[in-house]
Amino acid sequence: MNKFSAIIFVILIAACVCPAVTSKIVKHRTIDDFTNGKTESTIITSRGTISLAQATQTLADDFNDAWTINSVAAKDDTMFIGTSPNGKIFKYKDNKIICIYPQEKNQEPNSPAANARTHLANEHIFKLAFDHNGNLLAAVSGEKGKLIRYNGKTFDTIFESNDSPYIFAIAFDKSDNIILGTGPKGKIWQLDPKGANPQLIYACQDKNVLSLAIGSDNFIYAGTDTRGLVYKINPQNKTASVLYDSQENEINDLLFDRNGNLYAAATSYKSIKAQLRGAPVMKKPLSFGKPEESENDEEPSEESAARQSESLKISNTPAEESFESKPMPAELERARPSSASHIYKIDPNGFVTDVFSLNAVFFKMLLRNDQILLGTGNKAELFSVNPNTETEALFYEDPQASQITDITKFGSDAVFATANPPKLIKLKSEFAETGNFQSALIDAGQPAMWGKLQIDADIPSDTQVYLSARSGNVGDINDPTFSSWSQPVKITGPVDLAVPLARFCQYKLILNGSNNNSPVVREVAAAYVIPNLAPKVTDITVRRTEKKSDPGLFKLDYKADDENRDRLLYNIEYRMKGRKLWIELAKDVDKPVFDWDSKTAEDGIYEFKVTASDKLNNNIDTALTGSRISNPVIVDNTAPAVEKHQLKISDSSAILNLKISDRLSTINNLAYTIDSNENWINVLPDDNVFDTENESFTIKTQDLKPGPHIIAVRISDSVDNTMYRTFEIEIK
Repeated sequence: MNKFSAIIFVILIAACVCPAVTSKIVKHRTIDDFTNGKTESTIITSRGTISLAQATQTLADDFNDAWTINSVAAKDDTMFIGTSPNGKIFKYKDNKIICIYPQEKNQEPNSPAANARTHLANEHIFKLAFDHNGNLLAAVSGEKGKLIRYNGKTFDTIFESNDSPYIFAIAFDKSDNIILGTGPKGKIWQLDPKGANPQLIYACQDKNVLSLAIGSDNFIYAGTDTRGLVYKINPQNKTASVLYDSQENEINDLLFDRNGNLYAAATSYKSIKAQLRGAPVMKKPLSFGKPEESENDEEPSEESAARQSESLKISNTPAEESFESKPMPAELERARPSSASHIYKIDPNGFVTDVFSLNAVFFKMLLRNDQILLGTGNKAELFSVNPNTETEALFYEDPQASQITDITKFGSDAVFATANPPKLIKLKSEFAETGNFQSALIDAGQPAMWGKLQIDADIPSDTQVYLSARSGNVGDINDPTFSSWSQPVKITGPVDLAVPLARFCQYKLILNGSNNNSPVVREVAAAYVIPNLAPKVTDITVRRTEKKSDPGLFKLDYKADDENRDRLLYNIEYRMKGRKLWIELAKDVDKPVFDWDSKTAEDGIYEFKVTASDKLNNNIDTALTGSRISNPVIVDNTAPAVEKHQLKISDSSAILNLKISDRLSTINNLAYTIDSNENWINVLPDDNVFDTENESFTIKTQDLKPGPHIIAVRISDSVDNTMYRTFEIEIK
């Protein structure tokens, strides 16, 4: 097997960029990363891989006044298409489509086909099928429910019921009996292989039987609306049990796989509203790893392995930064379901597993190669679900239609039908010749130089992957100022993005395949570098600490940002306000905090400047700095002073008048004690408010004993600078 592994480490950036600047790498490798982009003939799986979608071909889109294709039945090289609202049946063969029902030309006057010309405008062909003789059966819903048979020339009515005007489903048991699911009374009918002898097999409490499947036990499995039940019905004794009670409202389709597992497509009424609000979102429980794969799942054969020529790898890098709903009878009320619809897997023992969910309306399933193809609305999307490998993929999205309503096999291909507008589309077994994936915008945050793009991918020798890219400075992907897409370059290793310097970049992967092979891209890594930008000091806080043991200590806290995420060093300087020269306090500090002992400086008003440098990640020529100056800070390590005092003695009392001043801080406290008494007495200023640097106080003492005394005064400013002063007095 010719195979090589490309290991890349160097991210090449334009020569003008400093080599010390660290490159940044954005990686896309999950479904969430890729689903924000745009696919064209490519698919994204739940494992986060991109590959070519299967080729599609529109076979027919001219269905006269039909709005919806409800059912498609294929036999050999011919397909029949049932539509609404005018109940028409079309035949497709040899790339031509004709309306065969109602027949309006070359018919006998009293023939059933001629009478069909009077069909009601609101007739619907909800289901088509082939009986054991290969004749087409069509379920006509309207004022009456009818089952008509087409022998290749004319239509004959073989069943008619006023009680069951809607026929939603047709199935065949092992004896070729015809089973019908009807509404609005939830009845299941059985006809013999010739379409005669109708029998009522079961009547559900639910209004409509929307889907039918026949098990290997020949039991009838029926899906209903309103309560979203799956019934298991014994046609022999006409009894039923509920196999599964879903939380959704409708079971729109049922199918069995070869192992006897039953799959039920359950749709919630809320999913219709959810679809109208926005894009679908896959709802999948978080899981790690993947199930063990069977031999047929993903292991390449020897032949395919021989064709595989390249397996590209990405260098190891650091972690990157339907009917109108009717009111529910009271006896059938239940909990309100969520907005997601689900596919449930019910194994032969009745154990239920949720294998897929989505905010969408589920219409039809088709089992092909162990994968379930699922048609949804209201965005006309076709999904592939592999229950064994727990992988899902969006196979197809129709930009014009609203729903994918039916899927059927057509030879080795599959054919699906859309509604609003109606189209018949073939899903081929081979891959599309080419397709592309356009990423969402990658945001560098600043104008950046974009380096190389790498992919982790398997590229068979007969396939290729090309890269094209563009850039711009607007976060709108449709803005006309974006650069033109670069010329596509084949990816055989790291490839230059080759776009102008800009904040946003978008890449496009162009996948070219062959009939049997497609490249598979698992991961994409794009590198960019922002030219060195100066760091920014965004905040400085200077405050005196509250340590009583060191009252002159100031703490500086500062913050800085660097767009390049460079490591920063800080220089700290100070000066007295009004002076020009800055005095260096510290150099190359690597922490965003610094302590300063203000007792090493005279009292005054100071400013501090913090300068951040990114020189650790840049050379001497490209290193840049950014600075910020703090708000003015008062440094006051001097206690208040007694500017003036006056002492008066009268009998056994003394009056002490004081005028106190402080150069920088407000007077905050004055207290006195007599003869060293441990109890200090607080005194308010004469104006009763501590609010200025100058205050006047009056201390009055009474009942002093004769003899000498000492009045001790303690005075503090607002930063707790404290002084003591004593005054001697003598009482005669």
